[in-house]
Amino acid sequence: MSGADALKQAFREHPSGVALITAMTDEGPVGLTASSVASVGIDPPALAFSVTRATGSAGGVLGAETHLVHLLDSRHAEVAQAFAVSGAERFTPEQGWASLETGEPYLPASRVALRCRPLHTLGVGSSVVVVAEVLGAVFGEAAEPMVYVDRRFHTLPAADRA
Repeated sequence: MSGADALKQAFREHPSGVALITAMTDEGPVGLTASSVASVGIDPPALAFSVTRATGSAGGVLGAETHLVHLLDSRHAEVAQAFAVSGAERFTPEQGWASLETGEPYLPASRVALRCRPLHTLGVGSSVVVVAEVLGAVFGEAAEPMVYVDRRFHTLPAADRA
């Protein structure tokens, strides 16, 4: 099995959190679903994610001065799916979008939206890895966690917060 096929199969079976990354561009709001978001550190507070192709929504996110990283939960499987498919309906009133005072498209029903600015980017083949500083966060109400595994979104039982 080739390295690419092995990587695809290995990560297809490895659950990951689901995020929605949004930004405002001169052409309007852009967004994409990402399962590659990870915490990097706290000094400075930073996270990382990767996007494939620097065109379309990914190009808009990469070109923006700031963006929001929404960490999604089970209530947002349909929104995550819409933003994962090219040409699907995005930023509709039914999805519940608003804008922060700073202009980024914001999903108020998300459990948290992290406002970020890019610090570093690294091209890796047709992908770009972004390291971004977390400037602040808007917290909402949490629901059951959602993960992406085997090309589908799955709800996990809520963790005991006792």
